[in-house]
Amino acid sequence: MAHQALSRAFASLLDAVAPCRQIGSGFEFTEGPIWHPRDQYLLFSDIPPSIRRRWDTKGCSEFLKPSNKGNGMTYDREMNLLVCEHATSSVTRFSNGERAVLASRFEGKELNSPNDIVAASDGAIWFTDPTYGRMPVYGIERACELEFRGVYRIAPGGGPLQLVVEKGMFTQPNGLCFSPDEKLLYINDTEQTNIRVFDVDGGKLKNMRVFASGISDPATPGAPDGMKCDAEGNIWCTGPGGLWVFAPSGELIGKVAVPEFVANHHWGGPGWRTLFITASTSLYALDVKVGPHPESFMQGYI
Repeated sequence: MAHQALSRAFASLLDAVAPCRQIGSGFEFTEGPIWHPRDQYLLFSDIPPSIRRRWDTKGCSEFLKPSNKGNGMTYDREMNLLVCEHATSSVTRFSNGERAVLASRFEGKELNSPNDIVAASDGAIWFTDPTYGRMPVYGIERACELEFRGVYRIAPGGGPLQLVVEKGMFTQPNGLCFSPDEKLLYINDTEQTNIRVFDVDGGKLKNMRVFASGISDPATPGAPDGMKCDAEGNIWCTGPGGLWVFAPSGELIGKVAVPEFVANHHWGGPGWRTLFITASTSLYALDVKVGPHPESFMQGYI
């Protein structure tokens, strides 16, 4: 399965015939991969059966069951695991085996279902809150208390939850990622099939503009969902057929072909040159030529 180069710049990121290797399968719907840089293993979510799974060179195993139908995950600066839980509508932190709820309500109402999450270098936590975790199979079917789908920030050290976008801006906010210097935050919308970009200023978002749109194809399954930024500032976003890669300018420079419907991805492996891809019933690994932009939990390992 050949990837599609739409610009010569794509060749510096990935070989056109680099194979997507299936390294695990038999799952129900995989999501939320995150690499542990010290202990060299990958965690990922299998949402419908409410299992957090682990992959290492020995294969796949169960890491936590039940997982409250956990979805997106990352680590904070202290290597505590941060998880978006569909079943509890919460953002949680796992430290030394202890689970703590960091966010579950806004303006007195239960969050929809936190979905994807990033931790900034200053310790702040940013996450999206669509309604997918209130659907059957992927969560627990129940009515929403909030009348909008937001994007939030938890300040370093905690405090009141901060809504960082206008209440009506997003239909279903999903993947998000920072630029390498953290001066920009990218947020995609699955239903609007676009990516917005904002300037980050003192914990607030300003100067919204559409970075990319039309990430759809009626003939090919796939939509904006998981999204990551590489070390060079390129944006890798799930889309029809696999992953769509955009230059910092917003130009679509290539498409990564994946055999199954892709939900998310994350760098890891030796030298951070393996892209782990969660795609429906399977976990894939793809050798790439570029690593991730250094997130706070990667310091000392990249």
